[in-house]
Amino acid sequence: MGNLLYVIAVILIIGWAIGFFGYAAGGLIHILLVIAIIAVILRLIQGNRI
Repeated sequence: MGNLLYVIAVILIIGWAIGFFGYAAGGLIHILLVIAIIAVILRLIQGNRI
């Protein structure tokens, strides 16, 4: 599940970057960025626990 969380975070960061530079979705893009950052922080805190 840790890898899945990391993949989702990367996808959200890429989506944020595309939206930020394309000005497509407005405020929703920033919400995606916050979710991605939280996912990465949780991954770092949890470490390699199974």
